[in-house]
Amino acid sequence: MNHPQSTEDQKPKGLNAFVLMFIIIIIMTILTYIVPAGKYERVDNNGRTVVDPESFQFVESSPVGFLEMFNSVHLGMLEGASIILFVFLFGGALGIMQKTGAIDSFIKVTAAKFGKQEYILIPIFVFIFACLGSLIGSAEDTLVYIAIIIPLTMALGMDALTGFAIVMLGTLATGFTSGITNPFNIGVAQTIAELPMYSGMGYRIIVFIVFYILTVAYIYRHAKKVKKNPELGIYGKFKREETVKIDLSFKMSTRHLLALIVLLLNFIALVVGVIKFQWYISEIGGIFLLSSIIMSLICGMRLNDMADGFIGGAREMVEGALIIGFAQAILVITTTGGLIDTILYYVAGIVSSLPASINAIGMFLLQLCLNFLVPSGSGQAALTMPIMTPLADLIGVSRQTAVLAFQFGDGISNMVIPTSGVLLAGLAIAGIPFAKWVKWVFPYFLIQTALAIVLLIIAHAMNYGPF
Repeated sequence: MNHPQSTEDQKPKGLNAFVLMFIIIIIMTILTYIVPAGKYERVDNNGRTVVDPESFQFVESSPVGFLEMFNSVHLGMLEGASIILFVFLFGGALGIMQKTGAIDSFIKVTAAKFGKQEYILIPIFVFIFACLGSLIGSAEDTLVYIAIIIPLTMALGMDALTGFAIVMLGTLATGFTSGITNPFNIGVAQTIAELPMYSGMGYRIIVFIVFYILTVAYIYRHAKKVKKNPELGIYGKFKREETVKIDLSFKMSTRHLLALIVLLLNFIALVVGVIKFQWYISEIGGIFLLSSIIMSLICGMRLNDMADGFIGGAREMVEGALIIGFAQAILVITTTGGLIDTILYYVAGIVSSLPASINAIGMFLLQLCLNFLVPSGSGQAALTMPIMTPLADLIGVSRQTAVLAFQFGDGISNMVIPTSGVLLAGLAIAGIPFAKWVKWVFPYFLIQTALAIVLLIIAHAMNYGPF
């Protein structure tokens, strides 16, 4: 069985995200000296801040100074502090959950139960990984399962690509893109858009089902072809004759079973809390931390191991959390220099004559492109939602639809962009060339993009809300 490469080997090559973000900070600082400053009046509308579309006026420019440009990074961290700390807290809780071994045990017992029934195995494992991505925002932490699932699919007469696609398309293309309760994309985006946390969940469940069916059908079709003709398979680092012994006698321990029941109860409490009691990021972070501690106690973990799990999980979130701060620094500069409202004014002028449903599609396509530059879901939300939210108000698109457009753009593009760290790390583990993967997955990408456009049009038509 092949093992994951080192973290250094898995890092994507090219321009570092932080270098790119600082280049944007420099460009925006320069633009404060060139672009005229403007201002919209903000008014309170049922507890949320909205732009008065008739109030725009040009104002005296206030260029950002050289030292102010560097100060903006710290100010951006302060502006995004509540979201940054939520990401760290949730990551720590997730780290404790992973350290209990309960999720790993669940994957193994599923493999033992359905390991010899390949066409049942595909939909079951896609569903598991899709739920991990959609409910708790798993991404990097699912990479370890690639080296488990690939030998399993190959032992059943399929190829390495089938196993890799089960994990990647399940976690990212289905899970992250639907984001039912994903704290890293939907949670951050709705917080910035001043929407109730996890509102609109019902429609995102429908999105989950649509993308799940597409993913299972696409992988199943490929697996069937390889079963008939193994020459059509892509095997990566794995030898075609390589097999893995499936431990059909593997049983989940009672402790792991109880821990998983706690995780299930956590999601039930989460849904009830956000709907009935208007829980927000503090309560959501708290309930996940509480659940992770209960799970670790059930599994007999030592207190030091809990702390190590929390620190390790939080450490995994450092890059994404810091990107949020840098994105907020860009917002500080554009706000201080009076650029953000000028940008809104001109963009709204261009698109206001178009049907609102087309505007929603335009937002989605823009997010697709931006994800190439900022592949972090939470980072992209912090960068774009401060502009997309008031733009949605100005052009007649609901804020919830704007968040959905961001969600689709962020999730779908992760399957084809060469800047996605999770994708490249996964390909390195599987030994599958990026070009071969893109060639195989591109029709899926096009189909999912078309479905996203249809779902956005439906969302706009039904005034997807609450606002």
